[in-house]
Amino acid sequence: MCSDPPLRETLAVPSMDKDSPPYPSDEPSRNATAPQPPSGPTPANDHEMKVGLRLAIYLFPVLFLYFVLSFVIGAFVNIAENSAAYWFAVFVQELLLFLIVYLPACLMARLENRPVGAYGLPRHGFLGKRFWQGCVIGVAEIAILIACIAAFGGYSFGSLHLQGRAIFTWSLYWLFFFLLVGLFEEFAFRGYAQFTLTQGIGFWPAAWILSLGFGALHLLNKNEGWVGAAGVATIGLIFALALKRTGNLWVVVGWHAAFDFGETFLFSVPNSGAVFEGHLSNASLHGPNWLTGGAVGPEGSVFSFVTMAAAALFVHKAFPPRQARESPL
Repeated sequence: MCSDPPLRETLAVPSMDKDSPPYPSDEPSRNATAPQPPSGPTPANDHEMKVGLRLAIYLFPVLFLYFVLSFVIGAFVNIAENSAAYWFAVFVQELLLFLIVYLPACLMARLENRPVGAYGLPRHGFLGKRFWQGCVIGVAEIAILIACIAAFGGYSFGSLHLQGRAIFTWSLYWLFFFLLVGLFEEFAFRGYAQFTLTQGIGFWPAAWILSLGFGALHLLNKNEGWVGAAGVATIGLIFALALKRTGNLWVVVGWHAAFDFGETFLFSVPNSGAVFEGHLSNASLHGPNWLTGGAVGPEGSVFSFVTMAAAALFVHKAFPPRQARESPL
């Protein structure tokens, strides 16, 4: 047995009440007292080193499991594209990607002596009010975006691509699939990493770093471009604002899932440069790239930035800082 303190003791922080939000409100608490200056010199990098160590411990299993999954898929999975087995494998892959980023956070919660819900996904919020609020915002955003493009002659719904039972089957598939996409991408970029970086460099510097990374990774998608990636980074910052105001990720999980569902299935347009099987109609985008987004899809349209600005204003108004919500005025 080693005489050094165990890792959990080294990384432990005071536990949080299960009902308290994991992120501070924009305004200080009414009952908060002014911080007292330290009585003597303190190691300047002690806190930052702990943050770096925690991130390293978290990222090691995440990256290891991700590369294992990529190797297994590349070496052993050979399924005909667009077959039933293919779409089942795609669904399972998305589920595994979420577990790859979530399960190591469960380990870190034990090490840091805090509930795993502190990292943005409290269990009591699953399919709760915040989630459905996000779904409404996501559907409204994509509907308004498509309406703007259509008003300038850039979108046509076309004839139905699916008939009968296939409409129900594919709609159910995409609903669950994009729920997993929302869980995976939001927790990967605004879950444990955002929470921990916030303690080291502050909320907004962390949000900028992770949102820019979020946008840059989308450049790996086929047909994705710089304008589309810039839009992804921008919506990442708006999602971060919603996270800070609501205290958890359930709004943005619902928002993300509903937007992708509307884009891919309901309006049947490219999603980050990709057109998927199982879309509702034979829709088409036609006109200049500034209007339609070109091969990227509506996310590359100039109207995408207009609707995102409106969404940011809505979040600012609908979810005020906690102090303002509690104020009798």
